[in-house]
This record gives sequence, C-alpha cells and structure tokens, in this order.
Amino acid sequence: MESVFEIVAEPNRRAILSLLVSSQQSVGEIERQLRMSQPTVSKHLRVLRESGFVESTVDAQRRLYRLRPEPFQEMDAWLSQFRRFWSTHVDALERYLDRMGQSRQDQSTPTKRKTTEKPTRPKPRHEKGETK
Repeated sequence: MESVFEIVAEPNRRAILSLLVSSQQSVGEIERQLRMSQPTVSKHLRVLRESGFVESTVDAQRRLYRLRPEPFQEMDAWLSQFRRFWSTHVDALERYLDRMGQSRQDQSTPTKRKTTEKPTRPKPRHEKGETK
C-alpha cells in the first residue's frame, strides 16, 4: 500500500483532487476538464478511492466522486509539527513585502513643487473671415 504522500505525489491525482475541492464530479467531467482519457481517470480514481481520499455515489447512470476529509486531516496532523519552521519564514517574508510595498509607494508619490512661472493664457481664437 502506498503512503498518503506517495498517492498525492502523482500529478494527475493532485489535479483530480484539486477539481474535487470545489464540488463532486463525474468521471466524464473530470476527463473533459483535465483532458485525460477515461481509462487514465478511472485508474487514478481507483487509487484515490482505495486509499480513502475520495468516495463515490451512483446518480442514475453516473458515478460521482467527492473528497473525504480524513486523509487530509491525517496529513495536516503530521505536517503540524513542521509548521513552526516555515511560519517564521512566512511571517518574515510578509514583513519584507510590506516594507517593499511601502518603499515603492513612497517612490511613486509625486512631490508638489512650487513654481514661480506665470500661468500662460490660451491664445484667442479668431472667427472665419476675421483678420488677425
């Protein structure tokens, strides 16, 4: 049996899981959206179903697939021990990006200059037939 990480490491399975995040989908809908053949989709759905990532229900002639939360909760629990390592880095990145954004705003804000030049008046327009 593959580990949950080996299962989600496969790109086609990740694509299928990403589709199922928003709503349940039929095999045909998954085929069309991911441009995969029916046998390929079915093969990956079988692996995802056997590993507990998805479950299916029958709706008339279609089999609908949807996510099951338990494997994701298991992965989340395992990853939680590592979050402290990257959360510090993510916080630092956020602070850095905030400073960069503020710096760019400061540079792009035009400063008002006082001018001593007299304003120019537009030249008068002459009607047709008038001489200048």
